[in-house]
Amino acid sequence: MSEVLWLVGLAVVSTAFIWFGGTRFEAAADRLSTYYGLPAAVQGAVVVAIGSSMPELLTALLAPLRHGEFELGVAVILGSAVFNVLVIPALATLATDGGMRSTPGLVYKEAQFYMLAVAVFLLTLSFAVIYNPVDGGGGELTRGLVLIPLVTYLLYVFIQYEETIEHDVVAEVEDVAVLREWGVLAVAFVFIAVGVEGFIHFAVDLGGLMGTDSYVWGLTVIAAASSLPDAVLSVTAARRDNEVTSIANVFGSNVFDLLVVVPAAVIVVGSTAVDYTRATPLIGYLIFATVLLFTLMRTGFRVSRAEAYVLAAAYLGFAVWTVAEAFGYVGLLSP
Repeated sequence: MSEVLWLVGLAVVSTAFIWFGGTRFEAAADRLSTYYGLPAAVQGAVVVAIGSSMPELLTALLAPLRHGEFELGVAVILGSAVFNVLVIPALATLATDGGMRSTPGLVYKEAQFYMLAVAVFLLTLSFAVIYNPVDGGGGELTRGLVLIPLVTYLLYVFIQYEETIEHDVVAEVEDVAVLREWGVLAVAFVFIAVGVEGFIHFAVDLGGLMGTDSYVWGLTVIAAASSLPDAVLSVTAARRDNEVTSIANVFGSNVFDLLVVVPAAVIVVGSTAVDYTRATPLIGYLIFATVLLFTLMRTGFRVSRAEAYVLAAAYLGFAVWTVAEAFGYVGLLSP
């Protein structure tokens, strides 16, 4: 019992570290990008995406480097993506009086590239199985293979830049204490790293204590905690009648996670095996969640409060499924 309480305390403290570091990292990165005059497209697709995805990026790097748990990082990426497309829009909708506004551009353009990102991620895993098969139904991801999603992300940045370059307005550069903001970035990075390391210990130790796979806890607990900064910022933006921007950032963050974070981990640690049979059902649920969200956003280009509860119920179903997997009631994610 004492071990469980210690792990719960570790999870709470780690969440606080991630929230504190994540929100300040994003704010400092945003101020610095404005100060340096980066185009809006680059700010949104690169700077903001990296800021909001920093917990996932550090998890993907620390899990294999320090704990030999590469698939735990993959679990956090996929679990965070599901959380982002179901829970964050639901919270943003419930935070407003008249529901969350949408736009045709958000529904069609973002939907197309986001689904492309999911397809490229799945294709990369498929190539690993086809050309570098390993025992147990998996494949070996190599540095050469992960160039596919990385190049796709560069295409995403280029498209965003080309579409906005003629409409970019040079913003007034406010007084920014540059050295101070870089210092904030460094300190925030340390806070996020400490929080992520704590959560990795939580998942590994809880898995050993309860006889479950740490992979499943990465899908739920760590994924939700790593998405907390995004959730808080999206709710705040929704209350300020800026729902479209907040949700667009969620999609941009997911695109970054799928196309950059996992490849970055492979580049750092080298070739690594991934269980394809385990990842495929999760990608299937992510596709279902994405189709559900964009279908609801398409109805009148507004997500109502009732539809927000539908999104929340879909995530609850995901959580119940993964917990059932942890205790052996379902075998779709069994290694």
